[in-house]
Amino acid sequence: MIWLLLGLALWSGVHLFKRIAPERRAALGDKDKGPIALALVASIVLMVIGFRAWDGTVYWGRSPAMTGINNLLMLLSFYLFAASGKGTRITRAIRHPQLTAVIVWSVGHLLVNGDTPSFLLFGGLAIWAVVEMIVINRAHGPRGDYHAPPIKSEVIAVVATVVVFAITAAIHIWLGYNPFG
Repeated sequence: MIWLLLGLALWSGVHLFKRIAPERRAALGDKDKGPIALALVASIVLMVIGFRAWDGTVYWGRSPAMTGINNLLMLLSFYLFAASGKGTRITRAIRHPQLTAVIVWSVGHLLVNGDTPSFLLFGGLAIWAVVEMIVINRAHGPRGDYHAPPIKSEVIAVVATVVVFAITAAIHIWLGYNPFG
């Protein structure tokens, strides 16, 4: 459990550092991008080690209905992430599509993983995403004007969503976690 908590704390701290202390982060410049990336990789490694090593109480397991809902939420999550990079039309309604994608991803995983380590990992990342949104909104105020992107951006985002979903499903199957039941 301690490794999972340390990973979540490191992940949150590194991401929030830029928002909470922007002057200090700016003073570091580009030279600290490497150590920051290493800290983020270390946080992911700690979360994975902590999650896999912790046998917690199981409150519910997978069901066919929740598996299907989870897969739909994963498609939405991947689309939101791709949409943020391409600036698609959904970004008019959703100010923080990547952070919203993390929340959707977390909820989807909690639907099919009802154990204590999942509550901490996925719930912790969802809470981090909400806190990050609040901090960003307070720092930057209202959002700027919206400019509709070309339809090509929409198509690229949808294709990227399908490709990333297929790759992620294949990795899950390879690791022994069939996302299709």
